Amino acid sequence: MTHAYDYDLFVIGAGSGGVRASRIASSHGAKVAVAEEYRVGGTCVIRGCVPKKLFVYASSFAEEFEDAEGFGWTVGERSFSWEKLIANKDKEIDRLNGIYIRNLQNSKVEIFQSRAYLKDAHTVHLVAEGRDVTADKILIATGGTPFKPVIPGIEFAITSNEAFHLKTLPKRGIVVGGGYIAVEFAGIFNGLGVETSLLYRGEKILRGFDEDLRDALTDELPKKGLDLRVKSDIVSIVRKGANLVATLTDGSVIEAGFIMYATGRAPNVVGLGLDAVGVKLNAKGAVAVDPYSQTNVPNIYAVGDVTDRAALTPIAIREGQAFAETVFNNNPIAVDHSIIATAVFSQPELGTIGLSEADARAKYGELDIYKTSFRAMKHTMTGRQEKTFMKLVVDTASQRVLGVHLMGPSSGEIIQAIAIAVTMGATKKQFDQAVAVHPTAAEELVTLKEKWRPAAE
Repeated sequence: MTHAYDYDLFVIGAGSGGVRASRIASSHGAKVAVAEEYRVGGTCVIRGCVPKKLFVYASSFAEEFEDAEGFGWTVGERSFSWEKLIANKDKEIDRLNGIYIRNLQNSKVEIFQSRAYLKDAHTVHLVAEGRDVTADKILIATGGTPFKPVIPGIEFAITSNEAFHLKTLPKRGIVVGGGYIAVEFAGIFNGLGVETSLLYRGEKILRGFDEDLRDALTDELPKKGLDLRVKSDIVSIVRKGANLVATLTDGSVIEAGFIMYATGRAPNVVGLGLDAVGVKLNAKGAVAVDPYSQTNVPNIYAVGDVTDRAALTPIAIREGQAFAETVFNNNPIAVDHSIIATAVFSQPELGTIGLSEADARAKYGELDIYKTSFRAMKHTMTGRQEKTFMKLVVDTASQRVLGVHLMGPSSGEIIQAIAIAVTMGATKKQFDQAVAVHPTAAEELVTLKEKWRPAAE
């Protein structure tokens, strides 16, 4: 391609979006380099969804051991080693980091283990190497970073970054936040035997999710022994020996071995030199981009969490590929963010795609709502009172399924398959025409017949 610069494309950040963009651009003939100051793989692989899912697996075994007795098994003496879990997790992350590096190298992408920032629209400074490189196109893919509020003693608190590297597992812990990261980590620590409090300043956890799904999970978490406190927040933290003491908004105090904040993530833009180059940020402090991930500076682009469009790994990957196709293959692609399937690896698990009932009603007006709640077949033998919940949101006029919301075992796996149908615009009749797989929980999605109506009706 161009020989006016050192590279056709320079990517700052080797997370999911940056890696995909680099490899695809290189496959189209571009000379590509990427800078990463920590490890290749980004938040998801190194300190996010991958190790977190491994921790979810670890935390679920305590219940599995108990449930086995209902099926005739006698489970003998057992113990848990946090240190062994951490060591095995680190080994797996090292393996994945190596795979990402090899994939970049095999794609002929040059890797710089260095922090990088912009000096001008075509110049990147590599801090570790103490030199500048130039590029025709520059892609910002630096992701997000955990946010902590400013309160007295906040320096004693950790975030999800540090939670993966705790030296020991305390007997008592506090998780602050009401989003999916907070809910997932609260379940992890609780399942591993930590007496866990989940504090959220709002009235109900999981803002933005369907109201029935939020209510269903709120009912289930205390059944697991989790101390869930809404309309509650920490006003100060002090150290007391090996522990921390949190004073809450109602004046009560909790002493714990750790306090973890999961109160949101901010776009990772500090120190990138964006202001000097004139790259505009939006009201949330994220890099402002058009549908093709282009910033207001024509040769600079951004993908992934740093743009705050949809902070999900598969979206970053799709944005990275779309960018590379658009810029280096003359194949313009704008990623559709309007319908995204996602899972929350809470305990019990959630899966959702499409519109919540409230959003669908605001957009379409009259709806048909189908929902059910039941105890899964497995728990007829375990004795647990845990409920599974399923809901379909259907447009009355067209009968198109606008949203599907699940809570229960394997909801993440189920919603991936359902996402295909919803993305294709499937109708309730087409759901009904699918033959049920029996006995499964998922069969409820194709056998729901009775429309839900409020008690007043």
